Amino acid sequence: MLSPTLITVALAAAMIGALAGVLGSFLVLRGQSLLGDVIAHASLPGVVAAFLISGGRGFFAILAGALIAGALAGLSVQALRRGAGVKPDAALGVVLSLFFAAGVVLLTLAQTRGGSAGLTVFLFGQAASVLRADLVPMALVGGGVLVVLALLWKEFQFLAFDPEGARAQGLPVARLEVLLTLLIAVTIVLGLTLAGVVLMVALLIAPAVAARQWVRGLAPMVWLAALFGALAGTGGAVISAIGQGVATGPVMVLAAVALAALSLLLAPERGILARRNRQAQARKSLRGRQVLAALGGLGADHANPGYAGDQAMLDAYLGADAGPVLARLQREGYVRPVALAPEPGARRWELTEAGRQRLEAPDA
Repeated sequence: MLSPTLITVALAAAMIGALAGVLGSFLVLRGQSLLGDVIAHASLPGVVAAFLISGGRGFFAILAGALIAGALAGLSVQALRRGAGVKPDAALGVVLSLFFAAGVVLLTLAQTRGGSAGLTVFLFGQAASVLRADLVPMALVGGGVLVVLALLWKEFQFLAFDPEGARAQGLPVARLEVLLTLLIAVTIVLGLTLAGVVLMVALLIAPAVAARQWVRGLAPMVWLAALFGALAGTGGAVISAIGQGVATGPVMVLAAVALAALSLLLAPERGILARRNRQAQARKSLRGRQVLAALGGLGADHANPGYAGDQAMLDAYLGADAGPVLARLQREGYVRPVALAPEPGARRWELTEAGRQRLEAPDA
């Protein structure tokens, strides 16, 4: 029988994983994966400040503090890029370092005062700290994020694929980017107790990367990323419960990364195996066309379309053994061996009618 704690953690992990997959899809498509890392690390000073001000780890107090800090970090990146002309990677690095350093300083001050019990949860996550009472606020806040996303779906879709086009159409691109940054910040903050500021970015990126390999289009990608995120969250909770003492957050991240790795390897169009298979087929087709062209060229040089070329000459032309290529072309009906070779042991090949037609085809 499943324990109530496991059910609570699994539900929270599934919700956070699905929500992270949805918002992470926009980060991946826009090439802003590091922005999630910045917001996650930058939420630490907000968490500590909210803890010190409120005197406890109340859900909404911590949420508000982390959200303010994370959103401020995201907006700072945008301001440095647009207002100061700083390159994106430099802006991300500066803001991440600044906010995380401030968070570590505040955490150290809280520890010296003896009132920081439980704050390290937000660094690496601790799923056992998620209470059943936290599920309803998580669901409400996460549902609100999805509602905003659904209401502005067309605008965010335009922004993800063609921000310049969106600007030309008169859309408030800057405001949409700010709003999307806020939604990402909310998602990250919700997952801090599960994965912590160090690992939360992986839950944003890995499910989206996995989904991107299987589908085309934003809507299918978002749905599949949500499914992958929920699977990683639930799987992480169950595996960590089976292995006593195993932290849930890191297992969730490992599950999400495993899904991404399998997708990168096995996806039918974008997967590594599929690409290598296409490359092998292309090389095979190219060698076949080269042999057909060589035989056709020999026939043209000798003013004899049925001229039979020597296999040794074809080996030299390809720079490799032409035997396997000739055998395949023979099976396909494009070439045939000449029955009587003039020299003992020599092999000659000629084009069939199908081979000549293939050679004359536009895509040959």
